[in-house]
Parts: sequence; structure tokens; C-alpha cells
Amino acid sequence: MKKYINVLIGAVLISLIVGFSGCTESGVNNSEEVQKFSLKISGSTTVLPIAEEAAKQFMTENKNYMIEVTGGGSGLGVKEAGENLNDIGMASRDVKSSEFEIYPSLQVFGIAKDGVAIIVQPENPVSSLTQEQVIAIYSGEITNWNEVGGNDAPITVYNRDEESGTREVFFEKALNKGNITKKAVVVASNGAMKSSVKADVNGIGYLSIGYLDSSVTGCEYEGVLPTEANVVSGTYTVSRTLNIITNGEPSQEAKAFIDFLLSSEGQKIVVEEGYIPVN
Repeated sequence: MKKYINVLIGAVLISLIVGFSGCTESGVNNSEEVQKFSLKISGSTTVLPIAEEAAKQFMTENKNYMIEVTGGGSGLGVKEAGENLNDIGMASRDVKSSEFEIYPSLQVFGIAKDGVAIIVQPENPVSSLTQEQVIAIYSGEITNWNEVGGNDAPITVYNRDEESGTREVFFEKALNKGNITKKAVVVASNGAMKSSVKADVNGIGYLSIGYLDSSVTGCEYEGVLPTEANVVSGTYTVSRTLNIITNGEPSQEAKAFIDFLLSSEGQKIVVEEGYIPVN
């Protein structure tokens, strides 16, 4: 009888082991196990808040995705996409012809519209500038605020690094590709630009209108305020398309995220982050 009981117990244990070997930790059979996907997204700090929030919502809806989003600038986003160091690059400017020459397979998807605002500290009485004045300030020709109707105080010029898509748009459209003084203080992101000008009553800088708030004043440029409505109408001319980039046709998992960005849910995020939808 004892021998019979031992055999029975052994049979039960074998049955349990076989049963567990066919299941994942969640109790799903191996043949039906959900495939895991990971995406790396890098580049523009302007596009960054859109991508971060979109990734958060996308991963909530798709538990099998792990998405990493980092900044670094538009130039980095393009370069890492071209060299397959990311799955999706972010750029707050158009891809340059020189970049297409190096990476001819790049695919570009516009996900939002944006403007670049010229900003000063709220206590600065200057709130309107012409293109001629902006060019003269950034070239170092005008160095005192009293030359443009402000206080008798030296102007501190803030600029972005050369990887910045925001800098590229500002350089082309506001400065007409003019010179930039070597005395300009270089900052690394839209957030750093806002913090720098906010803390400097004599500072002038520029940033995405998606970053505008009451801590800085967005100046009229050529008599037009940097607002979403004025970007849409075309009256505010320092504007651009925000892009995401892949090297060749996007992978199935990257395409799923791009489709989400262009869906009504994704475009709602664009609006909530202070940018202008494309759909």
C-alpha cells in the first residue's frame, strides 16, 4: 500500500511539472506568449515632450512595448536615425540636403507645427522687435537695450548649440542667416533657454512657442505675436514642422507608434503640449 501511495504522489508531481513547463509566469502557454518590443527615440528637445507623453500613453495601451525617449538636439536625432542608433529620430527642422546625402534612406514624418518665439524677461519693457533689430542684436551691432526703446542696460544674447533645430529655424528665418556674436551665451535646450532668460532682465533668447508661459515674454516680431493662430495663418513667419525620422521604411513596431502620433489620440497630445496638429 505504501509503495502504491509513493507511485501515485510521483505521478502527480510529474503531472504538475509538465503542466507548469507549458506556461509562462502569467499562465499563458509559451506558444501564445506575447512578443515584447522596444523602441529608442532620440533628438529634438522641442519634439521631446510630445514623444514622452505619447510614449507614456502608448505603453499604457500596449503593455508589450518599452519605449525610451531622450533629447540631444535635432542634429543628433537625424544622425542616430541614419546610423541605426535609434529606431526613431526627432527633429524640429527639415532634414538638410547634406544629411540626405549621407543618409539617403531617411524617411520623414511631420507630426506637428510650431513657431519659434523671441523672448525677453517680463520686466524688460521691450516687447516688440523688427527683423532688422533682431539681426542687429544677434550680430552684436546693437548692444544696449536703449537702442531699441528699452532701458539703458547691456543686452545679454542667448543662443542654442549647433545641434539645435530651433537654432536652425531661427538662424534662417529670423536672422536671415546673418552673423551671430561670439559673445552669445550658448544653452542646451528650450528649457535651459527659458530658465536663462527668466533669470536675466537684460537677456534675449528664442524658443519653441510650446514652451512659452508667463515666466518669459514672447515678443512681437514684425508686429505679429508668436501665437498658434498666427503660425497657422502664416502671419507669424518664424515657424516650422516638427518631424520624426526613420532610416528607410519604419519597422512594424516603429510604424505602430508613428500611426499613434498621427491618430486623433496622438494629435490631442500635440495640442495639449502647446503645439499645432497636422491632422
